[in-house]
Amino acid sequence: MIPSSMMKPPRGKLPLPIIIATACALVFVAVLYAERLSFLSSSSFFKPKSCSRRNFKPKSNERKAEESVNASLIDDRFDFDPEECNVANGKWVFNRSIKPLYSERTCPYIDKQFSCVKNGRLDSDYRHWEWQPEDCTLPRFNPELALKKLRGKRLLFVGDSLQRNQWESFVCLVEWIIPEKKKSMKLGRVHSVFKVKEYNATIEFYWAPFLVESNTDIHIKADPKKRVIKVDEITERAKNWTGADILVFNTYVWWMSGLRVNALWGSFANGEEGYEQLDTPVAYKLGLKTWANWVDSTINPNKTRVFFTTISPTHTKSADWGNKNGVKCFNETKPVKKKKHWGSGSDKKMMSVVAHVLKNMKVPVTVINITQISEYRIDGHSSVYTETGGKLLTEEEKKDPYKADCIHWCLPGVPDTWNQIFLASL
Repeated sequence: MIPSSMMKPPRGKLPLPIIIATACALVFVAVLYAERLSFLSSSSFFKPKSCSRRNFKPKSNERKAEESVNASLIDDRFDFDPEECNVANGKWVFNRSIKPLYSERTCPYIDKQFSCVKNGRLDSDYRHWEWQPEDCTLPRFNPELALKKLRGKRLLFVGDSLQRNQWESFVCLVEWIIPEKKKSMKLGRVHSVFKVKEYNATIEFYWAPFLVESNTDIHIKADPKKRVIKVDEITERAKNWTGADILVFNTYVWWMSGLRVNALWGSFANGEEGYEQLDTPVAYKLGLKTWANWVDSTINPNKTRVFFTTISPTHTKSADWGNKNGVKCFNETKPVKKKKHWGSGSDKKMMSVVAHVLKNMKVPVTVINITQISEYRIDGHSSVYTETGGKLLTEEEKKDPYKADCIHWCLPGVPDTWNQIFLASL
């Protein structure tokens, strides 16, 4: 009989069945890993540069670069969901390969106020920054998809000149794919309408900087001290908004002319002397509640979708982003890199008023959250490449940093990203 000790396999060697089982397990894991990569690449929104890198075969001396690229291909961000994704949490990434869908040359509807290149701006990097949320992938603006969503509908932007900034951006983003004979524009001081005959759709803008009425919104007075806001009246303005299928509102910068606001209840017929001075957030809250009551009592949420664009920040204090020797946004050519940068041009008290009012509304309102992402973009404003009082700044005036417009934005530019978020939420 052979001793049992001699039946043991030689020390250091594994039985054949165990070796086979281990090999099969490794193959199985490798297959699963390959399937996982395949799933990620097909279900995620990868940037075009990532796709080109995937097909690129580097030389032997570029193995480190290859490893870095392969690591970047695994993107664990989920597809955009407005209820799940915090779009404000992210960063601006410079990408020279990204080309704007339009230019001032191709889109004839851009106001001189936003036509920075025509007005002499030479740098162009501000047009090649892409917003990338950390938690999700924000799809690129698709003009054909936008028009399909608007087929047979009336889209109306309501608000101030920054809302007009967004409206012009939206029109320019879609109009270039529409044949000339199938589109038309009617520009008005208060109400402008862009018609898309092919889709039986209109994209409109209505001027209402406070949403509620005032003595300076239609007939603008130069002196803000004479401005009186009728915080309890909206009917005359709002009658022009009924019947819209999609409403996009904003209001902020016109309220910020001082620490206090002249607010009036009752009729303007008795003159404007019966106003009371209120702290700006208090008056703002009263005006927004009047707007909210109109929405809740007038809008059928089964027929009309309502959006609200948050504060577009002003960049008038260069010390906010650490440029103590600068003046306003003059000569700024790159975004702020500091995470969660927040300047004095976005009033958090006013933001909290918006949040409180929207929370208590019956009709659901989708928020287009642009404030944080725009806070970084000190480089995107019209600056000195704009007009004042209907006249372009002269070459001598362009040298004066105090004449820089750090409220409005160049087109193409930052408002295109606002509309990218809007379309993804639509």
